[in-house]
Amino acid sequence: MKLKKKLNNQFQSVELHARNTSNAVDCSGASVMVIHNDQIVTEAYWGKHSKASDARPVQEDSQFHVASVRKSYIGFAAAYAIHNGYISSIDDEVTKYLPNVNTELFAKTTIRHLLTHTHGLHTIEGKTIREFPPGQSWAYREISIEILTQIIHHSTGKPIAEILKEQVFNSLAFNETGWHDEQSEKLAEVIRDPDNKFWSTDKGTDGNKKNMYVSTRELAYWGYLHLKQGLIDGKQVVAKEIIQLATSLQSPELINKDLPQNGFLWFVKDLPAKMTEIGELVPKGSFQILGYTSVAVLVIPKHNIVAVRMFNSFGSPPGYDYSADIRAFGDTVMNCV
Repeated sequence: MKLKKKLNNQFQSVELHARNTSNAVDCSGASVMVIHNDQIVTEAYWGKHSKASDARPVQEDSQFHVASVRKSYIGFAAAYAIHNGYISSIDDEVTKYLPNVNTELFAKTTIRHLLTHTHGLHTIEGKTIREFPPGQSWAYREISIEILTQIIHHSTGKPIAEILKEQVFNSLAFNETGWHDEQSEKLAEVIRDPDNKFWSTDKGTDGNKKNMYVSTRELAYWGYLHLKQGLIDGKQVVAKEIIQLATSLQSPELINKDLPQNGFLWFVKDLPAKMTEIGELVPKGSFQILGYTSVAVLVIPKHNIVAVRMFNSFGSPPGYDYSADIRAFGDTVMNCV
């Protein structure tokens, strides 16, 4: 997959916003890309892969650790499993697919709850507890991803990475997207506080672990695949129903209407919600996902836009408001339209 470039200054303030963010977080390199009306209109790379004096400059094939952005790929695999009948319904209970779990603790917890962060489960010191009844509130907990990947693997017989390669990566010639156990030349080093409790050095290339790296252009193309609902160069590469499942509102009706709203792990813009991570100016029908490395991909179907920003940081330094910054990123994109 390759889009034409027609670089211009329309989204110059988006690049400036990303450069300002790169100065606010602890990173050594960053990039930004905007696709508008099926062309790459903004593309910029700066800095290096690490803080070493001889580090490789950030460039087109540089791959960044995407942290929780990986969840959009897991969401795709879940939509694939449901569309193809491996999972009967998004409202099936977890216990139907994982019979060995604690049935009392997991009772009435559905796949919908896992996909929309409304499951109410949490792990503390290795023990799984329940924070709230399924579907009654919202909390961003990693346990839902662990359970989802198990369900997808058990129901399809394939790990996440294999599904993505078969359904997307091979068809679109994605060679800069994947899971890596070891550091290599094209992988930007993750700049982080070694004592950060959220960091883990996972290993494994089956797609279940938090070791996913993606280049700026392939993350933008991933967003573009969703923008076009799987139709690329006149060919339906992915069934549009899979994309529609993943990117439309799937959250149950919550008591607190200001809680975030999700599709298949993507954050979606639907009803007004104070706790959304999507900018106020970004229109309904848009969707976005971001990670703790401040990497983000925003898709705005109404204006035919995909905007991506990449950094090799991890965590939020003192004084940096992560949520406010990502909302401002989306609003900056909209101010350029």
